[in-house]
Amino acid sequence: MIIGVPKEIKNHEYRVGMTPASVRELVNHKHSVVVETNAGIGIGFTDEDYIAAGATVLASAAEVFAQADMIVKVKEPQAVERAMLREGQVLFTYLHLAPDLPQTEDLIKSKAICIAYETVTDARGGLPLLAPMSEVAGRMSIQAGARALEKSCAGRGMLLGGVPGVAPAKVVVIGGGMVGTNAAQMALGLGADVTVLDRSVDVLRRINAQFNGAVKAIYSTADALEQEVLAADLVIGGVLVPGAAAPKLVTKEHIKRMKPGSAIVDVAIDQGGCVETSKPTTHADPTYIVDDVVHYCVANMPGAVPRTSTFALNNATLPFIIRLANKGYKQALLDDKHLMNGLNVINGQVTNESVAEALGFAFVAPEVALNA
Repeated sequence: MIIGVPKEIKNHEYRVGMTPASVRELVNHKHSVVVETNAGIGIGFTDEDYIAAGATVLASAAEVFAQADMIVKVKEPQAVERAMLREGQVLFTYLHLAPDLPQTEDLIKSKAICIAYETVTDARGGLPLLAPMSEVAGRMSIQAGARALEKSCAGRGMLLGGVPGVAPAKVVVIGGGMVGTNAAQMALGLGADVTVLDRSVDVLRRINAQFNGAVKAIYSTADALEQEVLAADLVIGGVLVPGAAAPKLVTKEHIKRMKPGSAIVDVAIDQGGCVETSKPTTHADPTYIVDDVVHYCVANMPGAVPRTSTFALNNATLPFIIRLANKGYKQALLDDKHLMNGLNVINGQVTNESVAEALGFAFVAPEVALNA
């Protein structure tokens, strides 16, 4: 198989779909890899590094898309990239289709085989290809939130951990999954007053045990969420419904009643955001103000630490890339129900039920669409 790695073109996105070490693994399996020139330059990988690993470097994304049987990326394909996809070509990347009708329509039209990192599952019910970026985003959310609370960013002018004699900031984390747990860990490490809200008692037990009671773990009802959000200096939105649009848990009314200068970091923005006033921002212009509340809603947060993020992502994706290349996409999907869960669009049909429901498309079971 010929695997193609284009350079990411989303705003301030420096991650790359495959490192030279990953390329070498594919080459050792007797596959060919074509890489767009300077694809990894933002994290210190030169064209020479890729050539030494056995890749062929091409001058443009168009050449990569034209030659490759499978495209491996990081972020969802932008409009110009979607136009280069072709029928029967495999696309393996983050897609986040539920809040993105234009992308979904383009992928349907392309008739490509579109496998989303974020809906691949594992035997424990986890999301193994989303987990490493959720870890990064959860940890980064506290860095971003701490900055947003500074006066120069229109925040309250608070140090997250306070100092002796001065109370720390109150951090409220909505969702106790991978994002929420990592956010709580970082916030606690900086000395903040941390509360995690979740609707799973098992998750709350885990949070309580993991942090020895230092993090308050509260069952999330509408009343509890309102109380905690209104009392917060910093709110982290870490809610995830796999493949689906995030529920709007923090409303416009909540925002109006929050403390002036408080901050929100909506990590769920890739799936539409869990805050009613959220809208996607970029690393170039990360924040905006609504009712005196600072909103940080960067849709590719891990892109700010692209070297760490790329290595973490490749560790998770490489076994799946090898499987798809060795077996071909059809057999690889049929052999692995967890990889099959990653299939979102194939041959013009939507095969993820949450995406179909969110956007009003007919849902076709992936097994049915694969054998059509």
